[in-house]
Amino acid sequence: MTRTLTRESDAPAPSVRGGRDVDVVVIGGGVNGAGVARDAALRGLSVALFERNDFAFGASGNSSGMIHGGPRYLTYDPAVTETSCRDSGHIQAIAPHLLFRIPFLVPVEKSASAKVMFTLMDAFFHAYDDYQPLKHGKPHAKLTPDELAQLEPGLRGDVLGGFSFDEWGIDGPRLVIANVLDAAERGAKIFGGTTVEQIERREDTGEVTAVRYRDVRNGRTGRITTSAVVNATGAWAPITASGAGLPATKARVRGGKGIHIAYDRRLTNYAIAAKSIDGRQIFLEPWENMSIIGTTDDDYYGDLDDVVATSEEVRYLVQGIARVFPAITGARAIHTYAGVRPTLYAYGPHEDGLSRDHQIIDHGKHGAKGLFSMVGGKLASYRLFAEEMTDILAARFTLGATCTTHKVFLPGGDKKVSSRELAERLEIDGVAARRLVYRHGSRVERIEERIKQRPREAVVVCPCEPILEAEVRHVVANEYARSVEDVSRRTRLGLGACGGMKCAARCGQIVAEERGLPPRYGREMALRFILRQARTRSVALGPAQARQEALNQATVRAELGVADVDLDSQRESEPR
Repeated sequence: MTRTLTRESDAPAPSVRGGRDVDVVVIGGGVNGAGVARDAALRGLSVALFERNDFAFGASGNSSGMIHGGPRYLTYDPAVTETSCRDSGHIQAIAPHLLFRIPFLVPVEKSASAKVMFTLMDAFFHAYDDYQPLKHGKPHAKLTPDELAQLEPGLRGDVLGGFSFDEWGIDGPRLVIANVLDAAERGAKIFGGTTVEQIERREDTGEVTAVRYRDVRNGRTGRITTSAVVNATGAWAPITASGAGLPATKARVRGGKGIHIAYDRRLTNYAIAAKSIDGRQIFLEPWENMSIIGTTDDDYYGDLDDVVATSEEVRYLVQGIARVFPAITGARAIHTYAGVRPTLYAYGPHEDGLSRDHQIIDHGKHGAKGLFSMVGGKLASYRLFAEEMTDILAARFTLGATCTTHKVFLPGGDKKVSSRELAERLEIDGVAARRLVYRHGSRVERIEERIKQRPREAVVVCPCEPILEAEVRHVVANEYARSVEDVSRRTRLGLGACGGMKCAARCGQIVAEERGLPPRYGREMALRFILRQARTRSVALGPAQARQEALNQATVRAELGVADVDLDSQRESEPR
């Protein structure tokens, strides 16, 4: 692929207009908010980005982990397929270290209508092939039963044949963090763990003038003046809009809950498409060093800060996959995760029939000039969505600068790093080196420098991934991580087979050291993480594993020597 990308940009340095603290306040640290903050900073706007929980806490960090075209949208929303495929190509170009190919297999079961269905599906994938060049994918292939069995022996045998098609995987939280880091390095002010409690407006004109915020960890409050606010809070969008005095219906979304089940290893080298009992499309995919089953799509009316899978949802997914891949019933589930899609609102259609397109709401028509809400969208087309939002901001501030986010590398994407040579230089395990390079790209050199200065930091903290102490300290010092859970989101610490039992305590100790907190804070955040992971795992356990789980938790509590922590609190309290 020919590269014309750059690491640096000719965009002007941010300068504040009109005597305000910043030009733009972006609320929401998911991929859309981070993307807008980056684009706006690149174009020379001064930006403040607020996230109440942690970056990628919501749907961006709990997705299927794919920058895909969405072939199923082709039948009823082809524009979404086209934009997703096009933006997939751009994301591959600016963050090549984060992308990995996921080939899909689609088996076709024998039935009275199977031959007709096979012909129709072949025509469908021919249509999808037209979009593959946009995302550098391979064209589909028709497969015989023998070819399917050769590619994946675990597939059920009574099939007429099948198809293969091509998609791309990505680590969603790493993509979000890369956008946040780039925005910060270009002048954006970053406020993690900070909630915007009020969007102030002029009484006479209704124009946005400032936001009031509170640090949820220590209670400190503040105020920033601005003339533009972007509500990029996803499923929280109606709540955020109400902070400006608007009815929640002015930024309405239809939240759709999606859950996934993670398994302790790669069960197959191909993703496998299947159908659930109600006909929905679900899948089993190899993802990084494990396997994932997904996903559900149900209207959600619960607590957006505490979205968890249920045992019924787990059984629904496993049942569907077992029809084509029976071995899934004996595989070891290690955790589940769940998020809420901020789907465009429509009353009546089934969840699967809702549009996956995106929309920008200008609340000027509601009397709140300068306030915008971003609703809908997909991980695969976040960059385009952010570009459209920043185009509106650029016009508002009469900027001539155009979007360059498709041409400027994200941090770590500017050059290749050999993981083999890195392993040799640092004398570390080759797998640890590969995972480091995957997550950080060329920025791994900063972690390498840490290890050269402090060789003891080359020790492995999390053996499942594996993760080095130097990386844990790096993400606390440089990537806004403030807890064990934050470190996990950036590095995948504790998301392997042990569920944090072997690494959370040491990670908590390191986080407390890096942040200058008393040791008890490290122990408490470690226990909170372990119990939270156990909660996500419990819905997918069999009786024998559940009994072992109870014993493990009791042992960990005793070893850490701390009382029960408040799991209703999403963040640890901190000294003021």
